[in-house]
Amino acid sequence: MPDSDQNILNTLSDPSSIRQLGLNELECLASEVRELIIKVVSKNGGHLAPSLGVVDLTVSLMNSFNFQKDRIIWDVGHQAYAYKILTGRKNRFHTLRKMEGLSGFPRLEESEYDHFGVGHSSTSISAALGMAVARDILQENNKVLAVIGDGSMTAGLAYEGLNQAGDLDRDLVVILNDNEMSISKNVGALSSFLSRKLSSKWIVKFKKEVEGWMRTIPRIGDDILNYARRSEESLKGFFTPGILFEAFKFNYIGPVDGHNIKSMTQVFRQLKDLEGPVLVHVLTRKGKGYKPAEDNPTFFHGVGCFEPETGLAKKAKGKCLPSYTEIFGNTLCTAAEKNDKIVAITAAMPEGTGLRKFSEKFPDRFFDVGICEQHALTFAAGLASRGFKPVVAVYSTFLQRSYDQVVHDVCLQNLPVTICLDRAGIVGEDGATHHGLFDFSFLRHIPNLICMAPKDEAEMQSMLYTAIEHQGPAAIRYPRGVGVGSAVNEKVTSINIGEGELVKDGDHGVIIAIGSRLYPALEAALELESEGLSLAVVNPRFVKPLPVDILEEIVKRFNKVLILEENMLAGGFSSAVLEFLADRDLLSGLKIKRLGVPDMFVEHGTQKELRQMLGLCKGGIKSTSLKFFS
Repeated sequence: MPDSDQNILNTLSDPSSIRQLGLNELECLASEVRELIIKVVSKNGGHLAPSLGVVDLTVSLMNSFNFQKDRIIWDVGHQAYAYKILTGRKNRFHTLRKMEGLSGFPRLEESEYDHFGVGHSSTSISAALGMAVARDILQENNKVLAVIGDGSMTAGLAYEGLNQAGDLDRDLVVILNDNEMSISKNVGALSSFLSRKLSSKWIVKFKKEVEGWMRTIPRIGDDILNYARRSEESLKGFFTPGILFEAFKFNYIGPVDGHNIKSMTQVFRQLKDLEGPVLVHVLTRKGKGYKPAEDNPTFFHGVGCFEPETGLAKKAKGKCLPSYTEIFGNTLCTAAEKNDKIVAITAAMPEGTGLRKFSEKFPDRFFDVGICEQHALTFAAGLASRGFKPVVAVYSTFLQRSYDQVVHDVCLQNLPVTICLDRAGIVGEDGATHHGLFDFSFLRHIPNLICMAPKDEAEMQSMLYTAIEHQGPAAIRYPRGVGVGSAVNEKVTSINIGEGELVKDGDHGVIIAIGSRLYPALEAALELESEGLSLAVVNPRFVKPLPVDILEEIVKRFNKVLILEENMLAGGFSSAVLEFLADRDLLSGLKIKRLGVPDMFVEHGTQKELRQMLGLCKGGIKSTSLKFFS
């Protein structure tokens, strides 16, 4: 490793300088980039293993292409840490995922080198094809590349993009970053050899000339051509996985060692001369260059702060409470022990959604469908139609991808599918693409669906049992992280659907706070009580059906109502309450204040920072209450 004050990374004047480096310098640069990524992510948290796995690939791409002119889309976007460092953001990289710092994903607003915003997976090929078509219409001359990997090729959208790309026959490069498929060295080397030979410039030109000649043979030309194609595909498919991509009319190159910079740069320079859609299959290892991440890529996929010397997570200060995710997973296991109809489904997130324990205890009733949220919901609907009780555990932001399936396949047929939305509300450092701020708005208007939000861990347990016992679709949304430390029930009972509760009584007004905002509202009300302002606090529990009895009761007692939610104000819980009051002619004489997320995308920062910014913390609720109720 060169001296840190004189290393290659610090001497780069701009990204184009990388194109002038030799092989030894590129390898040294890759090592320096890895060191910086580990240093920053150990302090800030982030997607370490997938980022380390593509450092060599990134350096090779930067050496081979000019991304001021050429276009690149990273899919999934958390693979782009090295790219950020090498495109003029090295000096700001320490602000990664910090409030007002660099995003953990590519963003159009952040850099001229970020050509498309990416947060959710499997969008790159479709977006890149759109750019390629736009380039051709504008008669421009540049390459368009999509780097897709880390599980993204499991989603249907990727294949929809491949399908049209092959049909349109545009000049497009798709790089498959394969960090999971195991291919032995001998077969991999032979596959790479065959693919390169069958894809070289003169072979492609020769193939086209031969095809043209064959078509001119009277009566039998097309038959001979089809036979020749089958022969080539049989040979290629026998030794390589390229037959799949050749079926989409892509010219397949690979597999290529994704940690051999020399091999990759040779391939990338070669494909510059190829026309039409090309797929380069690159084999990488998650966590490459950092042994703890190589040994445990799942833990280091998205990691919090850790000690870089050991890879051990830094212990949180104070008592360590179980997260909502953990409690959900444990509670579902308990329920499944008593009900053999319960089935758990995840979309490539068994650890993230708390289902790992379930998968080990009930392997025959656990299904990981990959990054296929749409399929997960329809698959669940199929199970429910045959008498099972499927529980789909999914991050709130990812449920957005399966909205039609929730409406058409689950709710229209009134099937008993339970949807558990983890990471609902403010998520934190992953930012705008990952906050779960829309689910109240896009779920509450769907017929047949029950929608709940617990105030604490114990209530979440009760809601899970309520949903499973219900004979129709139900959704539960709960936040990222730990709750308030409420006692977890060993014997869980369900709650009455559509029933809220008065948590604290008062004299001067009422706060209605849904879900995770209940306890901050209660804490604010207790502090205000000592200052002479007496406020009631209501836990509605249900967004749909609304707790109509307690709502009617409180608006008859109080003429000022503060409604609090960690969701978009547009179409959310407070909108539902206003609609109900208007329909019942109960708005007369009422003053209502709504506190939630305004018409904006919330950027990245800690949960605490973002809630303070939005006024959704105890201090913000207290300040709003003083102004509104006084």
